[in-house]
Amino acid sequence: MRILLSNDDGYFAPGLAQLATSLADLGDITVVAPERNRSGASNSLTLDRPLYLRRAPNGYMYVSGTPTDCVHLAVTGVLEHQPDMVVSGINFGANMGDDTIYSGTVAAATEGYLLGVPSIAISLASFEGRHFVTAGRVARELVQRFRDTPYAEPILLNVNVPDIPHDELRGICVTRLGRRHKAEPAVKSVSPRGETMYWIGAAGPAADAGEGTDFHAVEHGWVSVTPLQIDLTHAAQASAVDRWLNPGR
Repeated sequence: MRILLSNDDGYFAPGLAQLATSLADLGDITVVAPERNRSGASNSLTLDRPLYLRRAPNGYMYVSGTPTDCVHLAVTGVLEHQPDMVVSGINFGANMGDDTIYSGTVAAATEGYLLGVPSIAISLASFEGRHFVTAGRVARELVQRFRDTPYAEPILLNVNVPDIPHDELRGICVTRLGRRHKAEPAVKSVSPRGETMYWIGAAGPAADAGEGTDFHAVEHGWVSVTPLQIDLTHAAQASAVDRWLNPGR
């Protein structure tokens, strides 16, 4: 089994090292990750400059671009054979609800999925980072499941793991994405040169975090697994928009 690993925290991130260790004996592991932290890069693809691929002393390859660049380059220009699976992570912090839109971790997995490769994005749902081993074991279990019982169609899974010891997990729960309130206001300040500068505000608290959501599952000790799709068409509004645009039709 050929497994491509990537992330958005950079090739030096402890979550990526744990992921590679956890999956090491399950197949042929290749790591292609960003040269620096690219959290929040979403699905951006670099088209305005060349990209450079280098190899670190530990054998990992790193790219002067985004998580999407990493997976795209690996699958279309670097690897001799298409991987059997893309696994992105282990992200330092959750990627739940609206955060998935911005997440570079999810974007790397999404690019694999768009290129026809079954893909998983996995995140440790805490900024304390105490139990990357737990997330590594969950990733291993999911990859083993795919290896032993392949899914019948292309699949993109967003996985969030509580930051607790593995034996305290309640199990795996298939969820939907929750929703957050509007983000906190941008933080305005002045640079030493007297220029106005801004920091993007923190994400808002969860608004839709009821039973069945990823927020609810992780809060109650479950591993959240959310199948994602790429079709953004709002099918339920199509007829209403058509009537709005063509009232006489």
